[in-house]
Amino acid sequence: MAVVVPCMEATNEAILGWTRVAVLVLGMGWAAWMDHKQRRVPNDHWIVWAKPAVFIWALDLMVQGADWTIYLTAAGVVAYASVSVFGRPTLSDAVGGSWMDRWFLLWYAAAAAGAVAGALRYQDTTPLDAMLGEGDPLGVLWWKTAAVFAVVFFIDLAWRLRLLHGGADAKALMWVTLLFPSWATVPVIMEAPGEVSVVALPVSIALLIWGGLAFLAIPFIMLALNLKRGFITRLGDLKLAWHASMIPLEEVQRRHVWLLTDVMEHPDGTFHAVHQARAPRTTPSDEALEAQVNRLRNEGVERVWVSFKMPLLVFLFPAVLPLVLLGDPTALLVAAMN
Repeated sequence: MAVVVPCMEATNEAILGWTRVAVLVLGMGWAAWMDHKQRRVPNDHWIVWAKPAVFIWALDLMVQGADWTIYLTAAGVVAYASVSVFGRPTLSDAVGGSWMDRWFLLWYAAAAAGAVAGALRYQDTTPLDAMLGEGDPLGVLWWKTAAVFAVVFFIDLAWRLRLLHGGADAKALMWVTLLFPSWATVPVIMEAPGEVSVVALPVSIALLIWGGLAFLAIPFIMLALNLKRGFITRLGDLKLAWHASMIPLEEVQRRHVWLLTDVMEHPDGTFHAVHQARAPRTTPSDEALEAQVNRLRNEGVERVWVSFKMPLLVFLFPAVLPLVLLGDPTALLVAAMN
């Protein structure tokens, strides 16, 4: 059972926490809108919204009394995340006169020096101490800061391995990681009882899970809409109705959809419309899509089945609500099992 926090003191942590939430809602909402309308989010968006995220993180570290090694370790995390936007600098480009590559390589070198110095300074504090919040406070803070690098690395690796298909999705999760480096920075309104912080997922991964849970509602929503609109006229339509819908053929090339209807020649020489149950593995070229539309038009087909391209950011944005309201979904699961 969750416990509602009746009131919150205006502490530094609360002010920074709710400022982070405001930045998250504005930045993620804007990105989700662009991804919905254009199916792309320009890098300039993440560059602009990274500034308040990094600034608030720096303020948070200052409030906690961080030393130079912790600041430089955090700078290393930001430097690694910036590769997804600016690209990877190279020594050859730096030697060739690229000032951007020179500044980035200098940034990386300073961050690496800070991380090594922090590891040596706080070697008496173990990762387990950091997870339990015991030992030297600055040692715990250094380990928590260094752990943010692991989260960004995991997101970047998932993107490289195509586990996250959209670059905007990966950049959004990296941005959320910088904005909320730990659960201590999230002003959760309702918290599960018990000590569950040890098993808590990173905030950005928790947001991804909350967003993924929204996908579970899609089949029921699509079935209800298709029933209401009269698109289910036979039992075979159920293969499509749980994840697709019908639109006029003339709208296909103007909307972000995968066309599931095509024509097939039968043994008697006649052509009939057929419907694929799944979207194609790769998005067809504009020429291939136009040829498919023309085939359907020549056969007099007016309405076709399509699968809508649903960007992940559209689901991550509303997932902010359960994230702030309930916190980590795994913590809730552990609390429910106890």
